[in-house]
Amino acid sequence: MNDVKLGEQESALLAWIAANAPATVAQVVAGWGEPNGLARTTVTTMLDRLRAKGYLRRDKRGVRFTWSPQERHETQMKGVIGRFVERTLGGSLDPFVAYLGDAKLSDEQKEQLRALVERLDGEER
Repeated sequence: MNDVKLGEQESALLAWIAANAPATVAQVVAGWGEPNGLARTTVTTMLDRLRAKGYLRRDKRGVRFTWSPQERHETQMKGVIGRFVERTLGGSLDPFVAYLGDAKLSDEQKEQLRALVERLDGEER
C-alpha cells in the first residue's frame, strides 16, 4: 500500500481514472481536466506526479500511452482513509463515527455498515 500523501485534486483525478481506465491523456483532459478548469499541461504534470508517487501506471497502447491505477481504487482509498484517521484524527474513529451518524446514508450504505458491525462482532467472539 502506498504511503505517499495525496492532495484533494490528486485524489479526485485518481478517482476519475479509476472509473475510466484505461484512459489517454486526451481523454483525461476532456473528461476531468477541462471540466475542472485545468490546462493539458497541468493534467499531464499531475499524471506524472501520481505515477512517481506509485498511484498510477502508464502503458503503451499502439502510438499512445494510457493511464490506469496501480491498485484497485477501493484498495487505494482504504489506504488514504487509514492515513487520514492516523494522521488527522490521531487514530481515533470517534469523529468519523460522529460524521456517519449525521450523514444522509443510502439504504445500501446502511446495509454495508450493518454487515461491517456484524463482521466485527463475530471477530470478537
